[in-house]
Amino acid sequence: MSVPQTLQKDYILAVDDIPDNLLLVQLALEQEGHRVVLAHNGETALKYIKQSPPSLILLDVMMPEMDGYEVTRRIREDTSIPFIPILLVTAREESSLVEGLDAGADEFVRKPFQIDELQARVRSMLRLKETIDQRENFVSCLTHDLRTPLVAANRMLELISQEAFGDVNSEQKEAISNIVSSNQNMLEMLNTLLETHQYELGQKALSFISVDLQKLVKDVVVELQSLAIEKKIKLLSSIDSQIPEIQGDRLELRRVITNLISNAIKFTDTGAVKISLTQTPSKIMIVVEDSGIGISKQDQKTIFQRFHQGNHRRAGKGLGLYLCQQIINAHQGQITVASELGKGTTFTVALPKA
Repeated sequence: MSVPQTLQKDYILAVDDIPDNLLLVQLALEQEGHRVVLAHNGETALKYIKQSPPSLILLDVMMPEMDGYEVTRRIREDTSIPFIPILLVTAREESSLVEGLDAGADEFVRKPFQIDELQARVRSMLRLKETIDQRENFVSCLTHDLRTPLVAANRMLELISQEAFGDVNSEQKEAISNIVSSNQNMLEMLNTLLETHQYELGQKALSFISVDLQKLVKDVVVELQSLAIEKKIKLLSSIDSQIPEIQGDRLELRRVITNLISNAIKFTDTGAVKISLTQTPSKIMIVVEDSGIGISKQDQKTIFQRFHQGNHRRAGKGLGLYLCQQIINAHQGQITVASELGKGTTFTVALPKA
């Protein structure tokens, strides 16, 4: 089963278990010059979407085995699928609209529909798709373009600091160092934004290989030990020596572990940050626990959302934990948080065993 070669780009997918309904939709859309692929059930539709995402999905609500709501939910829950507008077709009453929107649909058209109404709604949904695609391309281009001058500026500042163009006094060197540090923070934020953007578009290519989590956690702890020493807190680790290797992207998992530990150090002023690596019969658990300022119940509900920023003055730009969740989701795992204000925070990552 595959999408026809001539329709593998910029096509509209129409899904309905009644052939006459599909024929009507096909004729209406082909009059407008659209290319249409037909699917007779939800399972077939999902296979087409995974193989070659369409520009728009027209989805009948009432289908046997897998209805339109369930198909919509599966599409929206799959982070590898880019955004596709979903237009639900239904003959049901108002309650179906609420359920469809909650599932992730973007628009409704009711049966029996007028041809011109269907065509107009399709045009509207395609405009929405084009707008979002343009925004996503803008973010990607902007991120790449901003990184280049920052890298160049840092290289020039380092040459100046090394007195390649003449003498530099201590005050000037300190000022240059502060500028380089600020630029580096900006670069890290841009890199995180670009990584996040690639995950959202389903364009992030992961390299799944055997990963030794024991070594990975130990390496990150050693690397971040100086940050803990600088803050006069303890950085402790407890690692099960029997942890098996897992299949994963080593660099991305390292990013998660580094982010969680460095955040814990950042928000801890006294006491310790503890990292443990343990296992259950089916999962490997990475736990990062601190004795820091804690996170409010309200912030815990949204802490993994994109651009979430806590109320504390040390809060970041709201991308790091969102990206961590995207990485762990891509590894079929889970990341959770438990915290109490003034008593510390615990992040738990659960990864499936190979």
